[in-house]
Amino acid sequence: MPEATSPRDTTLAKDLPSHPFDIDADSDKLREECGVFGVVGVTEASNFIALGLHALQHRGQEAGGIVTYDETSGFNQARRMGLVRDNFTSADMMAMLPGEVGIGHVRYSTAGHKGQTAIRDVQPFFGEFSMGGAAIAHNGNITNAIALRKELIERGSIFQSSSDSECIIHLMARSMGRTIPDRMEEALRKVEGAFSVVAMTRSKLIGCRDPLGVRPLVLGKLGDGWVLASETCALDIVGADLIREIEPGEMVVISAETGVQSHFPFRRAKSRFCIFEHVYFSRPDSILGGRSVYETREAIGRELAKESPVDADLVCPVPDSGTPAAIGFSLESGIPYAMGIIRNQYMGRTFIEPSEQIRNMGVRLKLNVNRALIRGKRVILVDDSVVRGTTSQKIKEMILEAGAAEVHFRIASPPTQWPCFYGVDTPEREKLLAARMTEDEMRDHLGVDSLKFISIDGLYRAVGQSGGRDAKSPQYCDACFTGEYPITPTDMIERGFKTKVAAE
Repeated sequence: MPEATSPRDTTLAKDLPSHPFDIDADSDKLREECGVFGVVGVTEASNFIALGLHALQHRGQEAGGIVTYDETSGFNQARRMGLVRDNFTSADMMAMLPGEVGIGHVRYSTAGHKGQTAIRDVQPFFGEFSMGGAAIAHNGNITNAIALRKELIERGSIFQSSSDSECIIHLMARSMGRTIPDRMEEALRKVEGAFSVVAMTRSKLIGCRDPLGVRPLVLGKLGDGWVLASETCALDIVGADLIREIEPGEMVVISAETGVQSHFPFRRAKSRFCIFEHVYFSRPDSILGGRSVYETREAIGRELAKESPVDADLVCPVPDSGTPAAIGFSLESGIPYAMGIIRNQYMGRTFIEPSEQIRNMGVRLKLNVNRALIRGKRVILVDDSVVRGTTSQKIKEMILEAGAAEVHFRIASPPTQWPCFYGVDTPEREKLLAARMTEDEMRDHLGVDSLKFISIDGLYRAVGQSGGRDAKSPQYCDACFTGEYPITPTDMIERGFKTKVAAE
């Protein structure tokens, strides 16, 4: 059947909500990158994609999109601002996305509109080629996107978004490859940076990871069909069985008829998976490298207790990301674990006009201290990271106001001293507290009785590297802690950013 020249598009052409103020207790956290999900050979694919994206919502809350293909209606797409549950749950919406193959994406902006998404930047992106249409969704960040974009525009490409991911579609359009997988392979060879990509044609699902495997991507089996997802928790929600992780530098082309075909289009390189996936980004019920994320975070807490013991009465997590590490700290130290801070799970955008008084309430709208438990106690607060330090300071004030005798911070990651350029929204280096202060200076700045971070070797031990970090050949990407970037941040260097080597 002839293919439509463009997908049936149910995208709502609206920009950001009219009330962009958002009180968010996690505003001082590193923002997750994005989440991708795709299926092939599954009836009503869009329903499974919506479920998968819902499981990956922690990786991006600004916007989401789905593209499917059906023989009768051709390609169909919908892109929306906001959460999956608010946009992709109605029967009418899902009926507009028929087909047995499709991909989806949830987004937090890391390039283009930094910290702010426009509808034109929402993925997946669609392109029409001589051999048919294709859609693509990308988790990660292209570190030479500015140079690529400039070159493509000079050669006549017309960009529709500010997203670095759109470069891949334009590179595919200029390729002379005979098939869409061939064109995608050629395009990705010209891309620098971190990428886990899912793409689709009329009958195939394609997945690919960058040569260092910085970002995650897993393969699952769902009945007679197949699934690609950023994390295993997304396989669980649709009832798919985990087959394996896509290997660094691997491309898989999957169809219902031929199954999974794998090859390696890039020069082999030593894996440098993002270690912060273990610390914070991935859901605790996911599996990374054959290991439970929850168990790893508990092990981080145990290492932290060994490295930085302190006399105290209670170990309390900063919810929710600090919970597994706090449990590990409690088990190792023998100090009782307690929920000293309670999170309001239902607080999203403010429900009243954000006056200055309400802005100052920020953290309190999402977190509340369990006063009866805290009063008179020496409290150890366990959190996953300290970025700017603003939220840590407010939480400390809340704990002291509740009558705590002492406040000790224990952080389940080393000091975050360098920005990430591989798909994580990190503040500029001068805004990172650890880039400007020593550990003792940070302690005094936050006004706590003690502050200790896990060491880089301790973190490596917790993720399964018994010998700690190999300084000559690190096993993970840990640039946000060490300043050692495994992939040159070309665009940022051209803008004047100085790497650790240049700074020294």
